[in-house]
Amino acid sequence: MEHLFINIKSLLQVREPGGKILKGGSMSNLPKIDMAFLHIKEDKIIDFGSMSSAPDTITAEVIDCSGKFILPTWVDSHTHLVYSGHREDEFADRIDGLSYEDIAQKGGGILNSAKKLQATSFEKLYAETEVRLKEIMQLGTGAVEIKSGYGLTSDAELKMLKVIKALKDNYTLPIKATFLAAHAVPKEYKDQKGTYVDMVIDTILPRIAKQGLADYIDVFCEKGYFDLEDAERLIKAGQKHNLKVKIHVNQFNSFGGVKLASELGALTVDHLEELTEDDVLALKKGNTIPVALPGCSFFLQIPYTPGRQIIDNNLPLVLASDFNPGSSPSGNMNFIVALACIKMKLTPEEAINAATFNASFALDLQDKVGSITRGKLASFIITKKIPSYRTLPYAFGSNCIESVWISGQLIS
Repeated sequence: MEHLFINIKSLLQVREPGGKILKGGSMSNLPKIDMAFLHIKEDKIIDFGSMSSAPDTITAEVIDCSGKFILPTWVDSHTHLVYSGHREDEFADRIDGLSYEDIAQKGGGILNSAKKLQATSFEKLYAETEVRLKEIMQLGTGAVEIKSGYGLTSDAELKMLKVIKALKDNYTLPIKATFLAAHAVPKEYKDQKGTYVDMVIDTILPRIAKQGLADYIDVFCEKGYFDLEDAERLIKAGQKHNLKVKIHVNQFNSFGGVKLASELGALTVDHLEELTEDDVLALKKGNTIPVALPGCSFFLQIPYTPGRQIIDNNLPLVLASDFNPGSSPSGNMNFIVALACIKMKLTPEEAINAATFNASFALDLQDKVGSITRGKLASFIITKKIPSYRTLPYAFGSNCIESVWISGQLIS
């Protein structure tokens, strides 16, 4: 199929092929073409430009976008989309005053989700996850990373990753899989964390690698979970199996995880709600990408990642949802972009760049998604008739999306 979108009020995030991740002041530049056209064929972007140069001899289906904006779909580089059941009771516990750590200590949190997931069949787990995937696609997400980590046994971790693989096979949007068995220490390994880490490295990881089920390895590097020594062992083990590195770090404490990740060449460091000058210096010395998860801060009422500080230090920044049942039960990237503006003091231009173009680098997808570029996937959002693209974060409680196209297909 071939489609020509005409009279676009403004076509956002238009870029030539190539280009590097945006850092510092360059994040405020959101290139656009007013009164534009967009031409797609099959699953690719063929051409775009001002209406004065729009083709008039092609046989494409013509779609009038008068008064509407088009921008690339969101790229969500950090989710825990595969889980079973929900944790509304813990939500009530937090309202009653219990902390994230308190809930974990009484058997809630990650261990609660692991117990539920271990008892759930592959078929049911796939069906539950598919519902969430369709939801985020309708909300404008056109590429996504999904982690394991609620299995915590060899069989359950593989089950999660096989669900992700099945989604990859059945959907056209790019999906990346991350192996996160080091998400929490299972009850049966209480006071034997080192033994659990050994098991992850020696037993689960080789099975994952042999079956090609993961693109990345991740670790929850945090007090009470996995320390720097654990993280280093897991990261190096993953790298031996050619898995790139992502790491949960600095969610509640800063104790050297950012420096370790940067030195070991991690692709991203995610969370960073707590950030010191030493952490910033470590990021400036390497190429690791900082990823902020403001939905988690909103839901847990913890500090927000200091995005303004990160950008003002001439670093890149990415926004992601952290969609999970315990600390960020929403994959709505429109709300994430709004939170970044309202709570992290990003400009709308910086926030959109962080959730599209920069986010594509956090998933090694910069050649496929993240911008309106000839040859990239035809994955984009068409807004309703709104006065400005800044309405997207401004009208945070409204659905400003009229339709979503992913890989050249209209998402119903």
